[in-house]
Amino acid sequence: MNTPSKKPTISAVLIVKNESKNLDMCLSSLNRWVDEIIILDSGSTDDTQKIAKKYTQEFHQKTDWQGFGRQRQAAQKLVKTDYLLWIDADEVVTETLKNSILTVLKQNKAKTAYSINRKSWVFGRFIEHSGWYPDKVTRLYRAGEANYSDDLVHEKVLLSEGINLQPLDGDLIHYTYDNLQHYLVKSASYAKLSADQKELRGKTTSLSKASLHAFACFVKMYLVKRGFLDGKQGFLLAVLSAHSTFVKYADLWIRSQPKPRN
Repeated sequence: MNTPSKKPTISAVLIVKNESKNLDMCLSSLNRWVDEIIILDSGSTDDTQKIAKKYTQEFHQKTDWQGFGRQRQAAQKLVKTDYLLWIDADEVVTETLKNSILTVLKQNKAKTAYSINRKSWVFGRFIEHSGWYPDKVTRLYRAGEANYSDDLVHEKVLLSEGINLQPLDGDLIHYTYDNLQHYLVKSASYAKLSADQKELRGKTTSLSKASLHAFACFVKMYLVKRGFLDGKQGFLLAVLSAHSTFVKYADLWIRSQPKPRN
């Protein structure tokens, strides 16, 4: 007689720092249906730990920051379940997405990882064009069948050979920016990390290339990706993204300029 197979287990995994504003909303969308919530903190000074302890005892700290990729690799080493679901503190799992995840866990297909459509709320509306939706991100896979790259920023999931990638139903809601100040601070941080990464790889640039990349970014987002259909927010995002692109390359150019003599 065939015995029923054991239901696979799943952990939700987060890397965080000073996320007290968002964390409760995020974790409440995971509560009671994942087997474990694992949080790796990089040195919060707010109530992040206090909020996390309401949902999990698996709260760990690693403050020797080596970039987003390395931090995610460290967090994955804490996973003991069959599957892991990556989520950021400013994201919320919808009911449709939750049910889709539970369905694929029951199916437990071999050599299969899953991508999720992420929908972002920005400056008063959901962005459904501009190249932002569907923002497909690989977030669900078996432990041991994938891991993150070493990148300082814009890290990617690297699937093991032979792993198929399939989409899940439902959206992951992303409350990405609180206001313009939040956007500018976050963008400046990412721009620096991107320039750091390019510098480490020996890359250089020029201001003319920076301008060209910025212009191409605006055209792609607002015209090619139909950002104009996202209204005023679509125009603002295209302008801000072009600015961020210019800053990223300008930072790299500045680093190659002569330093003052003593």
